[in-house]
Amino acid sequence: MSRMFQPDPELTHRLTRRGMLGVAAGATAAALLGSAAVPATAATEATDKTSGRGRPVLPPGRLGIQLYSLRDKVSTLGFAPVFAELEKYGYDEVEFAGYTQGSAGPITLAQLRRLARDHGLNPIGSHVGYYADDPNAYTFAQNLTKVLDDAQALGLKHIGTASGPFRYGSTVDAWKRAAEEFNTYGAAAKARGMKFYQHNHSEEFSFATDNPKVRLYDVLLQETDPDLVFLEMDIYWAYSGQFRFSKRPDGTPAPFEPLDYVLRQPHRYPLFHVKDGVSDPANTYGYRMTDVGDGDIDYQKFISAVTRLRGERMAHHWQAEHDQPAESFTFARRSSAYLHSLRERC
Repeated sequence: MSRMFQPDPELTHRLTRRGMLGVAAGATAAALLGSAAVPATAATEATDKTSGRGRPVLPPGRLGIQLYSLRDKVSTLGFAPVFAELEKYGYDEVEFAGYTQGSAGPITLAQLRRLARDHGLNPIGSHVGYYADDPNAYTFAQNLTKVLDDAQALGLKHIGTASGPFRYGSTVDAWKRAAEEFNTYGAAAKARGMKFYQHNHSEEFSFATDNPKVRLYDVLLQETDPDLVFLEMDIYWAYSGQFRFSKRPDGTPAPFEPLDYVLRQPHRYPLFHVKDGVSDPANTYGYRMTDVGDGDIDYQKFISAVTRLRGERMAHHWQAEHDQPAESFTFARRSSAYLHSLRERC
């Protein structure tokens, strides 16, 4: 079960502002449509999302955090103080980005697993490199057995990579070749009771260089075995991909909606990265990254759409992340408080 956290006055202000902005936007739309006033239910529903009424949008026991966001704290304080803070903030799970991250003092995998459990944190997954030129590198391509041994020692249910399938290039055949390797890693992980997954950035949604009508992400989905290869959608980067690649190289429209990928094959997305951004068309990526709840990505809509699918409410894990937080503990605290606050009507 998700643990309780103390109300945050700053969060109350943020939510009130977002709710009022939503009502104001509704009023503007109504005026443009010639409506006399915003329906009373609009204000009520905006309030319901943040007032504690209704079912929590976030499923119990499913809020995690990608520890890359806290790498500065891990390297200076060590895992124990970091895990203590995450427990206090109401997190249930952690996703690793390496098992030392420059941690203050040596730590074994057995100690790390026990430490996480002592703080009520479930180690849910980890990011490992896909390939490297060094034959001894700690990657799936070079040291698959060692990677899986370590994941098993930590009790991970998922083991994946944040590397894109660009090992052989950006052609359709190059991605088919990478997909076949992913199938191999997936089969090896499945044999040990784990799921192999790939985490996207925005470039996965670009187009094949030899066939600009084909989106590379679609090649990955089509060429990987759905029983062996899973996806961790980084929602921020998926919407960045939408901004960058909704037109083909020749300028013809090619719109897509990240959420639709999930709704079509929800079983392929056991993990998500919950990362927020403020829309900024002047930015190359379309957004400026921010703490969860301070941006323009509608997590009320996204998480609800996934968890309302039949049999899917408890089937996914939601990992908060920020690549470069201004203050990482503050990011972790605020993001948890915001996500726990969201409510929906049953």
